Amino acid sequence: MIDRVLDGRALTPDSFDWRFLGLIASILSLGVLSIYSVTSVQTVTGTPIYLKQMAWIAIGCVAFVAMLVVDYHKISRLAYILYALLLVLLVIVLVAGKTSRGAQRWIPIGPFVFQPSEFAKLVLVLTLATYYTRSPRQGWMQRVVLPGLIMLPGLLLILKQPDLGSGLSYLSIYFSMLLVVGMRSKAMGTLLLFAVMLFPFAWELVWGSLHDYQRERIMTFVDPAYDTGGKGYHGLQSRIAIGSGELLGKGLHGGTQSQLKFLPEGHTDFVFAVFAEEWGFLGVLVLLGLFAGLIWLSLEIALKAKDMLGALLAAGLIAMLAFCLVINIGMTAGLFPIVGIPLPLMSYGGSSTVATMAALGLLLNIKRRRLTLFY
Repeated sequence: MIDRVLDGRALTPDSFDWRFLGLIASILSLGVLSIYSVTSVQTVTGTPIYLKQMAWIAIGCVAFVAMLVVDYHKISRLAYILYALLLVLLVIVLVAGKTSRGAQRWIPIGPFVFQPSEFAKLVLVLTLATYYTRSPRQGWMQRVVLPGLIMLPGLLLILKQPDLGSGLSYLSIYFSMLLVVGMRSKAMGTLLLFAVMLFPFAWELVWGSLHDYQRERIMTFVDPAYDTGGKGYHGLQSRIAIGSGELLGKGLHGGTQSQLKFLPEGHTDFVFAVFAEEWGFLGVLVLLGLFAGLIWLSLEIALKAKDMLGALLAAGLIAMLAFCLVINIGMTAGLFPIVGIPLPLMSYGGSSTVATMAALGLLLNIKRRRLTLFY
């Protein structure tokens, strides 16, 4: 019932957007369907992967509701505490985290693993929005330097894992928040000038800190024929899968690249390629339409937010989701280097699914509180 009461306030049609919920449910369903298709032919011990994903979605729904019913102003008061806790978790990852394929990104908790870097993006949005709401936003120091110093420890810890994808997401959130609060043209010009001057030194530092497999991924992006049988294999097979879907796709279980296991990681980072092969160009248009609708409704929430905190939170969350969406689809289509960013709501992964659902719950929270006078 639309008029049911949560947290003492009635959910009216204006405060609770069923279109928003419908788009989320549709994308999640397509994700589970793709994961089921690509993993059902695999011989696995224990619970099938698509059922595990459904369990993570259920947990994500709990996170969604939790972030919806608690006033975002109250959540904001915990921002710095949550960020400090997040930094502790990132340190624990480096000290006692689980290592897989050359990366140390997970904390084992019984039969499950927890990836703090996925939640770090959400916590960074909350922290920067809180900072800009409470602190003066005038001057280079308050507007750029101090928020950068807040962001820097988490970024360095994430890059140390290494997790280049989450690190880039972290940076995108920071720069997006700078643009939202407004940078004067002089400050923007100075920042760009420093960036150009420091680029050779920064590039040498970043290139030297990359693992061999990360360097090879960049080289295969620059030259697709660099290592087609090695690090370029994922990107090559992903492009073949997308192209083989043609107009109408090959149908469920019909994709040759995914079903015959030419495409690795089809249920995680490359789930878009699996979907494109099975549902074709028209299916991709439908999926992109669903994502575009979700981003559009999110932008509407940001523009109609009741206060600066709500607007900043919404803008940061949109930047977080849009960046992951664009980079994942771009890397599977060969437009960007492969950096290991999951496709929101579709890729298999517990931490990513729960963090994304929590972010969407917070967005709807901002819309729900728009007409309230007190908090």
